[in-house]
Amino acid sequence: MTHESSSGPVRLAELGPDADVTVLAPQLAEFAAVARLEHVTQAAQLLGRPQPTLSRAVARLEAELGVDLLARQGRAVRLTRAGRILLDAVERALAEVERGVEAARAEADPAAGRVAFGFLHTMGTDAVPALLRGFRTGHPRVRFQLVQDHVSAMLERLRAGELDLCLVSPIPDAPDLVSRPLDEQRLYLTVPAEHRLAGRRRIRLAEVAEDSWVTVEEGYGLRHIMEGFCAEAGFTPRIAFEGEEVETLRGLVAAGLGVSLLPPALVPRPGVVELEVTAPRTRRAIGLAWLANRPLTPPAAAFRDFVLSRRGSILAHD
Repeated sequence: MTHESSSGPVRLAELGPDADVTVLAPQLAEFAAVARLEHVTQAAQLLGRPQPTLSRAVARLEAELGVDLLARQGRAVRLTRAGRILLDAVERALAEVERGVEAARAEADPAAGRVAFGFLHTMGTDAVPALLRGFRTGHPRVRFQLVQDHVSAMLERLRAGELDLCLVSPIPDAPDLVSRPLDEQRLYLTVPAEHRLAGRRRIRLAEVAEDSWVTVEEGYGLRHIMEGFCAEAGFTPRIAFEGEEVETLRGLVAAGLGVSLLPPALVPRPGVVELEVTAPRTRRAIGLAWLANRPLTPPAAAFRDFVLSRRGSILAHD
């Protein structure tokens, strides 16, 4: 497509082949002000710029693009066809920038922004809903993007900027992260109802050293914690089944396929017995983590402070 200018036909796709759009951005905004008003002096007054400076800026833009954008009539101007095409594009771009600015402001507004929050699967049934309910009492317009995953995946997403905060266990110790302990949760040895130890209330973990185990997959924090407790008790667990969901593991235990070390069930599961472990002390620390070198947005900081204020009462304690 070609458009006429005072210097002859101009192919817009070929305008200013050496032009740097990032450098031209201020000039484009100045051109738009002149083009809207079709008057250089009025545009200069609106922008708070000297009229000769504004005239030179538009002339430099025309020289850079290699096309006449304005037809001068004294202090007044009118758009050429090329100028009208460029103004339409600039107006669309400026409107998009304005929408982006407003979206960024809304994102950072503690009253209406968004928090990307990651947490363990085992926290999603009770602890996280309670936290969200408590926080939204004072911040009803904050939106949440909720992500359930295992610890290593969540920390990857945290470092990639996809998450603001993570509720994790074990609590990471890394120089690029800030981690704060929140609570402790007892882990119970979960056995089938017909297991030889099912009639007991308390056991030592070494008493099931020869049993088959069901557990979460590698990469999950609960797996790492379980293996650590078994090592402390003097054995390596014989893994028979691996899964992703704790409730699935309870079902496997109920089916007599092995024992497991799990958080307490919110609702008793038929066919499963939970035993307190006296040695070692099978408790896992729950903590909150965020990046050390990236400032949190105001809504994310407000939620972090709220969660930290609930330290010691994140979980239901037995």
